[in-house]
Amino acid sequence: MKILVLAETDGGRVSEKSLPAIAFAQQKSPDAFTILAIGDNLQCIETLTGYGAQAVLTVNHPALAKPLAERYAPVVAHYARQLGADAIVATTTTFSRDVLARVAGLLDAPMLSDIIALEQTDGKLVAKRPIYSANLIGTFEVEGSPVVMTVRGPAWGKPEPKGADSPVQTAEAPADIPTRSEWVRLQGGGGGRPDLTQARVVVSGGRPLKDPETFEKYIGGLADALGGAVGATRAAVDSGIAPNELQVGQTGKTVAPELYIAVAVSGSVQHLAGMKDSKVIVAINTDPEAPIFQVADYGLVADLYQVLPELTELLKNSKG
Repeated sequence: MKILVLAETDGGRVSEKSLPAIAFAQQKSPDAFTILAIGDNLQCIETLTGYGAQAVLTVNHPALAKPLAERYAPVVAHYARQLGADAIVATTTTFSRDVLARVAGLLDAPMLSDIIALEQTDGKLVAKRPIYSANLIGTFEVEGSPVVMTVRGPAWGKPEPKGADSPVQTAEAPADIPTRSEWVRLQGGGGGRPDLTQARVVVSGGRPLKDPETFEKYIGGLADALGGAVGATRAAVDSGIAPNELQVGQTGKTVAPELYIAVAVSGSVQHLAGMKDSKVIVAINTDPEAPIFQVADYGLVADLYQVLPELTELLKNSKG
């Protein structure tokens, strides 16, 4: 099976979010996968070369300086056809969902999302993915080629480094890149914190935080003391307490940090779907019956307004 891996970029730099998709390709087709990176004046390409790909294709063009799905999708489809790819793969992120859905349309190909396992049986691909808020695992059969897929990051981990670097090849952008859409701005509330989906520590808050200022003071304060990222429940986002890009859960981002601290989070199945793969889960809630305690490794029944300032201060003092 020939695999084309779409590397995630912001138009100029390659993201580590690409690594699980490369790990997938290593496991399923170690001798027949190519990595495609799209942007303009791309940097950090060397981060993609040490994993055994046949080649790393770079497509640089001013029209591709920003990650617009309308512009990226035709480039991916073009090289999928040119290489005769049987599968086009990327790690499940907002970026890949946007781009690869369009790629599937352009190729008239089936799309599988959030894949955690894949086997080939009797000429069919048999894939498994979480369904019903990750409470069940669905099995799906797909026939034909190519197949477009996003793979769930925690299920595939990071790729194994290989001895020799893959050759980096410059590829031309297709002449007919659509330009109907224009990039206006990227609006986010990261504040210099680690990327939510890549952070080793995530501190998430729920609706009881009252307002954006309170949320930032308590949740942001603890996250900064730990050098971590900030997350939020859908209820907090819908209430205007936290920005949409911080939402963790079925309709938000999927995270799997080493430490996940859930503050005033009840633990709905939708939220658990986005963080249940975390290595250590700590829950702080005033309700001892909150569902979050059923999945937590450590639980504290307490008032966040008393506990978090003390914990944050202790962490700051421990750093000297």
